[in-house]
Amino acid sequence: MERRKFIQNTALFSSLALIDPMEIMAAANMTKDFPVVRVAKGKRNFESDFIEKTITEFQKNVKDKELAWLFNNCFPNTLDTTVTHSQKNGRPDTYVITGDIDAMWLRDSSAQVWPYMAFAGKDAKLKNLIAGVINRQTEYILKDPYANAFYNDPDKKGEWTTDHTDMKPGVHERKYEIDSLCYPIRLGYNYWKTTGDTSPFDENWVKAIKTTLKVFKDQQQKDGKNPYSFQRTTQFATDTRALKGYGYPVKPVGLICSAFRPSDDATVFSFLIPSNFFAVVSLKQAAQMMRDIKKDNATSKDLDALAAEVEKALKEYAIVKHPKYGNIYAFEIDGFGNHLLMDDANVPSLLGLPYLDAMDVKDPIYQNTRKFVLSEDNPFFFKGKAAEGIGGPHVGMDMIWPMAIIMRGLTSTDPQEVKECIKTLKATHGDTGFMHESFHKDDPKNFTRSWFAWANTLFGELLWETYQKQPKVLEL
Repeated sequence: MERRKFIQNTALFSSLALIDPMEIMAAANMTKDFPVVRVAKGKRNFESDFIEKTITEFQKNVKDKELAWLFNNCFPNTLDTTVTHSQKNGRPDTYVITGDIDAMWLRDSSAQVWPYMAFAGKDAKLKNLIAGVINRQTEYILKDPYANAFYNDPDKKGEWTTDHTDMKPGVHERKYEIDSLCYPIRLGYNYWKTTGDTSPFDENWVKAIKTTLKVFKDQQQKDGKNPYSFQRTTQFATDTRALKGYGYPVKPVGLICSAFRPSDDATVFSFLIPSNFFAVVSLKQAAQMMRDIKKDNATSKDLDALAAEVEKALKEYAIVKHPKYGNIYAFEIDGFGNHLLMDDANVPSLLGLPYLDAMDVKDPIYQNTRKFVLSEDNPFFFKGKAAEGIGGPHVGMDMIWPMAIIMRGLTSTDPQEVKECIKTLKATHGDTGFMHESFHKDDPKNFTRSWFAWANTLFGELLWETYQKQPKVLEL
């Protein structure tokens, strides 16, 4: 699936601009079945007329009242509740919390504003908001490229100050994850392609890209050394690393180590395959930006060379022959021949690779892998009375993540499968009007995280993309 098509699709913008938001006020007068749960106008953190017109367009034309209600609640949730936008040293600056945790993850913040990228070329406010995210992420990467989450207050010391790693003030958590450095590149690259604006890509951004390149090369661990270690005093094994914080050994084969997964759970084998696929895409995008925007051919070549090396290693080492599904992609490997077969709900996942432009959805090995991860042969795929879907170790057994159901819909080429995903999500919000981190397979009202903006906005993306491309699917 070519995700940039979603970003560049502006066919409906002219019609959106003609719609008066007041047209649907009567229709939006919610009944007891669909109570007003969205933050009231005037009390929202950030307001965009274009997003409001998008909601109006959707609600006017989608006959399913519950879907219209969910779209109104979920799609703008990141803007309504999680962003703090201002100017800093004459440049846009945006701090984005995840929801109920007052910290900014490099991954989550990128993913949360991603669905608004489609409108950034038409809405100056959204353009500046996203530019502010890029600027803030650059600042954080330069503070500590091994950290995954940061505070707005650069001097704040939080709950993980006692972690056994090189913690710095202003860092919420220092779990090194490949995807934390990839997501800012994805955001910046598509911002540039969508708006043509290069102002966020200053010398500090160049330093951040070079820092990312160094981290990735260091984490190939070709010399047997690892500059990063992490341990936490905790009862949860997934929150810490084995062998004095360095993790189990790897055989250097060209892949990049990731100490933690996008779930913030520790890897078992450090070559995390979905994140290495994501790294190939991001390195190539960074190379193009360094070449075309900054005219830095030397760094561009280094980025391309690393992308080619990782890509070659993936072809050689990431594929495992499964007795039932044939050739599939492993979730994690160590280079010695050991591998872990599973998938996790968090993105990058094996399921979500086409969404990240890391793979063609028609790739036969991906299709084999997709069948595997969407079956009970994946130890973290759960089926219950309420739904079926992928979860992960982060929350535990029998807990399905809406994010994984959304990703299944976003990577499907089957309209009926997309419809089933949307029907499931509609039926499992637990009467709250919002998506959650996870819910029990038998009881949607047994859920984790009532305020999780990434899942909300991602669901909005699925609904909007479906409305644009195949609106009949929304006739549930």
